[in-house]
Amino acid sequence: MASIRVGVVGATGRMGRTVCDAVVDADGLELVAVVDVDGGETIHGLTVSSDLRALAEASCDVVVDFTTAEAARVTLPFLALHGIHAVVGTTGFDDDDIASFVSAFAASDANCLIAANFAISAVLMMKFAAEAAAFFETAEIIELHHDEKIDAPSGTALATARVMRPAESGWADDPTEVEEPQGARGGLGPNGVRIHSVRMRGMTAHQEVILGAQGQTLSIRQDSYDRTSFMPGVVLACRRIATADGLITGLDALL
Repeated sequence: MASIRVGVVGATGRMGRTVCDAVVDADGLELVAVVDVDGGETIHGLTVSSDLRALAEASCDVVVDFTTAEAARVTLPFLALHGIHAVVGTTGFDDDDIASFVSAFAASDANCLIAANFAISAVLMMKFAAEAAAFFETAEIIELHHDEKIDAPSGTALATARVMRPAESGWADDPTEVEEPQGARGGLGPNGVRIHSVRMRGMTAHQEVILGAQGQTLSIRQDSYDRTSFMPGVVLACRRIATADGLITGLDALL
């Protein structure tokens, strides 16, 4: 069976380099193209190109994108146009972006996965939080990341809040009347779940979901201590994205 030909966009960043290493080490995958804003560097014997056309010229089957929302708004329509599957770990997209990507891949022979987190433990954390939410009266999320992350809250925190639907009676009222300094109670996220963001040197990616009811709390915590924690999910997505249908969100769609 022929290897799946993989390209990586954002190849010189920390996540991009980790993805390149994972693709090279994975059975059935072949790294054939590496792209980033500044070309010229060599990664695993491939010269980094600054031109997206390198992905099509290398006949990529799938491209992994861990860049920025601004860059991905250009890359994803290009991949759809050229019939190349996309595995996307970039966050920060708004509803208009997603609608645009859905349209682009609907008109393409390729599929696209956009996932806030590729760690299997994070996928399970979100699943457990979704199942628990309806049984508790209060819920908040604390997400903690390295101090180079430019967006807050994290895509994982937002994705978690979106699946945490309370019981029909809703969450208990927040009794807070005084908030000084402003923002001490965190930001109000999807489904009314408050999200607190920590940016800390020495951390990688961590999240705790805390749920409370009378006389009891439940804490669901996930920790990624190294970027390699995301790689089994990335490799799995590269292998299975061809079986998807258009644009899908969340790694659980391929599990």
